[in-house]
Amino acid sequence: MKRIGVDVGGTFTDLVLWDDDGTVTVHKTPSTNHDPSIGTMDGIEVLAERAGIDVADIEMFFHGTTVATNIVLEHNGSDVGMITTDGFRDLLHIARKKRPLNYSNYQDLPWQKWQLVPRRNRRTVAERIDAAGNVLTPLDEDAVRREVALLRERGVEAIAVAFLHAYRNPAHEQRVREIIAEEYPGVFVSLSSDVASQYREYERFSTTALNAFVGPKTSRYIENLAGKAKAAQVGEDVHLMTSAGGLVTSRSASEVPVSLLTSGVVAGLLGGCFIGKASGYPSVITLDVGGTSADIGVAPDGKLRMKHLLDTRIGDYHAMVPMAEVDTIGAGGGSIASIDEGGMFRVGPRSAGAMPGPACYNRGGTEPTSTDAMVVMGWLGADSFLSGTMEVKPELATEAVKTHIADKLGADLEHAAMGIFQILAHSMTEAISLHSVRKGYDPREFSLVAEGGAGPLYAWQIAEHLGIPRVIVPGHPGITSAVGLLTTDVRYEVPTTVWTSSAEPDLDLLSREMDRLSEQAVAQLRADGIAEEDITLERSVDCRYVGQGYELRVPAPDGEITAEWVEQTAATFHEVHGRTYSQRFDDKPVQLVNIRVTGVGAVEHIRIAEIEAGGADASGAIKSTTQALFWKNDSADPEWVETPVYDRALFKAGNTFEGPAIVQQFDSTTIVGIGQKATVDAVGHIIIERSA
Repeated sequence: MKRIGVDVGGTFTDLVLWDDDGTVTVHKTPSTNHDPSIGTMDGIEVLAERAGIDVADIEMFFHGTTVATNIVLEHNGSDVGMITTDGFRDLLHIARKKRPLNYSNYQDLPWQKWQLVPRRNRRTVAERIDAAGNVLTPLDEDAVRREVALLRERGVEAIAVAFLHAYRNPAHEQRVREIIAEEYPGVFVSLSSDVASQYREYERFSTTALNAFVGPKTSRYIENLAGKAKAAQVGEDVHLMTSAGGLVTSRSASEVPVSLLTSGVVAGLLGGCFIGKASGYPSVITLDVGGTSADIGVAPDGKLRMKHLLDTRIGDYHAMVPMAEVDTIGAGGGSIASIDEGGMFRVGPRSAGAMPGPACYNRGGTEPTSTDAMVVMGWLGADSFLSGTMEVKPELATEAVKTHIADKLGADLEHAAMGIFQILAHSMTEAISLHSVRKGYDPREFSLVAEGGAGPLYAWQIAEHLGIPRVIVPGHPGITSAVGLLTTDVRYEVPTTVWTSSAEPDLDLLSREMDRLSEQAVAQLRADGIAEEDITLERSVDCRYVGQGYELRVPAPDGEITAEWVEQTAATFHEVHGRTYSQRFDDKPVQLVNIRVTGVGAVEHIRIAEIEAGGADASGAIKSTTQALFWKNDSADPEWVETPVYDRALFKAGNTFEGPAIVQQFDSTTIVGIGQKATVDAVGHIIIERSA
């Protein structure tokens, strides 16, 4: 079977074609941000030609996209109207009453400055359902028709429907959808009971509005891409990566596009887990450095951690959808270095992006970036960029770093360039520390997987700073996110709120709701064409101690819902709470707030083939030597060092070499620091061990 993974980033679109016979073909092409489907389909054609196949030979198409994310971050979504319960018109405006700056009376609140739904388009109708799901006030259908007509006259492109306690009883929301279909056919409709069927009014309303905000544009993109893929006979359907690390069909993604908000980011973490397991090191920290950002994830034993649903934000908006624990900082190959008005030396988060890009790209960029700094340092040569197929001008990098940094600081060129690298490496080190050490994980017990075009340029230094014992550089680090798309399954998570306690559990409620969620998840997978034998179900519960305001997600056992089942779930919660907060209260009752069923439709996973074995001597892979800038013997001053440049394609399993060294390949460049030792393992990954 031939399958393709395509990850669209802000700067490059990464593509990987994987054949079950072990053949791997990769390609990188600049992203076409005005219409990402153009770059995607053009890249697929080039990739197929490179592999010597027809595009129609590709049987499965997996995709990670930033379309929904960019719509939110750039505040250019659709015009949205909302229909909600009388008295709750301003819930989106009030939010949680939290302020970014506690003591400032003069500050812009993002959710108010850039409103998802303008107040004039937030319309209320009479209806009321209580927390138990009982109808207190029937839905005023005539009022609904009037408000839908008003929104139609105003030309809104999407309508969000969010009623109080609709997670308990969605009947009123579902009836509004029917009325909208009659009064305003074709408009995008987002129901809170479909998008976020659990308690917490503000987060549920915000998520529903976000889904409507990104819905029309994202749906059009998905339908456009799926149509082009179908016309080219690429796979049966486009499967898209969700924020939770699973795949969904194009139909499902079009209905709930808010589930795609961290699509490509999570794919990088999945790819890192896959790489770590293949090399025998399942516990990994992933560092995926692209052109505009660095994505950081921590996966103990190769398992994804899920964010708390009150931490699942995109930009400044709450999105109460499942998201894997991956965080992004503004640090990448295009991060711009500058000296601010106060004389502070800064790198990022502003980025040169794909256009105009770093100065050395010769596309009109004049400001120095981290890529330009590495060109100055000798780490990146003219033949480093896409194996020399992309023309660069090192003299432009030198001019940019000298003019904008060295001259302004009164420093020499070498210190200025090395300073750019050090500042950005420090930012990444701090981010990894934040998401490992400060969350109860010791980075010395993990391996660092270097991903993205720039990850292998930084990982060697970060490992030294954090005491991480080894760095794993995948065979194709620049397209690891695309590889990650090929390592997971079709997944749908279905939640509901139950409100019961381990002291007096409502076993009938738990059993009834668990069965309902299971049936819903299985039905979704069947609709996607997943065979019965490939369907499995996973359970989890959001728990907290009675009196706490926030929950922790814990895995729940299979089997019949009994008192023992509740006790086992509570015991797991005590353990998770103790690890998370260093406190546990085994004598206190546990409140079961939300239950979740995740339907998993198994997709055949890729496997990494072993490469040809060779001896320890790696000298046969040396293509040249160059002068490169490094620190020697912990000196504060960098020095020029004669450094071998290796062609990664010539490595064999068992090859060993020591730093300093530069390893070049089509999609990335790897740096091995002075005193470090690198070994090529059986599947072709480079394992870099820290210096003594």
